[in-house]
This record gives sequence, structure tokens and C-alpha cells, in this order.
Amino acid sequence: MSRQGREEVRCKMTKGMFVDTSICTGCKACQVACKEWNGLDPEPSHFKEVPGAPYPVAFNFTGNSYDNTGKLSATDWRHVQFIEQINAKRTGKRWLFSSDSCKHCNDAACLNVCPVSAIERTDMGNVVVVLEKCIGTKHCNFACPYGVIKYSEKTHKSHKCTLCNDRIHNGLGTACAKACPTGSILFGDVEDLKTKADARLAQLKKLGETKANIYGYTQAKGLNVFYLLMDKPEVYGLPENPVVDHERKPISFRSPKMDLLFAGVSAMIKFRERGSRKQEDG
Repeated sequence: MSRQGREEVRCKMTKGMFVDTSICTGCKACQVACKEWNGLDPEPSHFKEVPGAPYPVAFNFTGNSYDNTGKLSATDWRHVQFIEQINAKRTGKRWLFSSDSCKHCNDAACLNVCPVSAIERTDMGNVVVVLEKCIGTKHCNFACPYGVIKYSEKTHKSHKCTLCNDRIHNGLGTACAKACPTGSILFGDVEDLKTKADARLAQLKKLGETKANIYGYTQAKGLNVFYLLMDKPEVYGLPENPVVDHERKPISFRSPKMDLLFAGVSAMIKFRERGSRKQEDG
């Protein structure tokens, strides 16, 4: 089969998710399901050992409504946002919820920049990190316009949502979509999901929701996980026009430990050069 033919087959098989934020209740069932299915540890920065306590105690309370996650991380692949909107006269308010995760971009910056090709796109369109190849350069972390992929100090590799790669390649949907009680997260063929999204948007417009919009049809050449938003993308922390890096980066490591090592080597070289000059002068 030609390259073009393979690409056409892949496009027909492309799977994704449609997240309808208008019916999300912020229950976090998706977060729990994601953690359980993928066997993800608690976020280390959210817990600490307390003398006398039989288990680590949570202490990372953001103070941002009921959002106790704050952001995506190497162990938090899903993040339910709680956005409180209060009018100028403080006579009315509403909550906006959104279950955020990797967008599995058609033009994925993380994949583009990886110097060892440790990030790949499968035949179903989802973007995954091949951990056996990852060497922890963090280039993907800096490149992602959505701040999705993150480095783990425990594994020394980068991690993110895989779109439940194991499940979808065995005829199952994603764990988050399966757990969602309201149908806010739908899994399926991207083109079918877009048809549903367009119909839902038209329905909301008729109901007077003039700010409702679809996010993800054009960004990064199309997101395979896209959203129906009830306000502007910026309200949800989403860039209207994300900048996608296309330059494959060189193999390099920028971590405090490596910087310290380089500084030590540099100091040693300078010390030796100084000693050599003294011997020559003497």
C-alpha cells in the first residue's frame, strides 16, 4: 500500500473524544477512572508524610473553587477545571466545568521536537510516549502549547494521556468516557463526533447560548480531542491560536543536576588551565 493509501486508512480509523462542557458536572469520575485504569500514583507534590498518620496526607489545596488538582502532570493525566464566573454587580454567577487532557493534536509539537522519536502516532491517530525510547530531554514539555506532557522525577521520563491506547486497540472506549455519568465525554470516530458536536452547538445557540463554540477543529491542524465551550477559549486557559513547534531538537538535558555537573567540569578545566599557566610562568 502506498504512503497516501496508508494515510487515508489512518484518517478513516482516527479515534478521539468530544468533550461537551455544557453538561459536565465536575464530578471528577473521569479523573478517578483515569488514575485507576492507568495505575497512576498520587501526584507527589500534593501529599506529604505526617508523623503518626498511617498514609500520606493531602496538603495541596489550591483555593481555586473545588479544583484540587490544579494542572496536568506526569501522574495526573486528567484535570477537571472549576471556573466561577460572577457578574459585575455580584447578583448572579455560574460555574463552568471542563475535563481537560491531552488533545492528541494532528500536528503534535511533542512528537515534532523529540530528538529520539520516542513519541509516536498510532494507526488510530492517538499520540503516545514510547517509554522504552524516552531519555528525558524534556523538549516535549517545553514544546506542548497546552502544557500537557510532563517529566517525572521518579521515572526520569515524560508522561501523558495515551487515549487509553491499550483499551481502544482492543475494542474498548476510553476509561474516562466510560465513567462519565452525563455523557459529557464521548469516545468514537472523530468525524462522527464532529457531527454530534455541530448538532449540540446548534441546539445551544437556539437556546440563547451565544458564547458557545467548538474548540479544536482548526487548532494544531485539528485536535482529536476537542471541546464544546460555553465561553471564549481563554476563559478555559486555552490558546486561540496555539504555536506549534516543528523543529526536531538536539539531544540535550537541562536539569539542575546536569547544570551542576557542567559547572563542575567547567571549573575543573579552568583550574587546570590556571595551573598550566603558572607552571609556564615559573
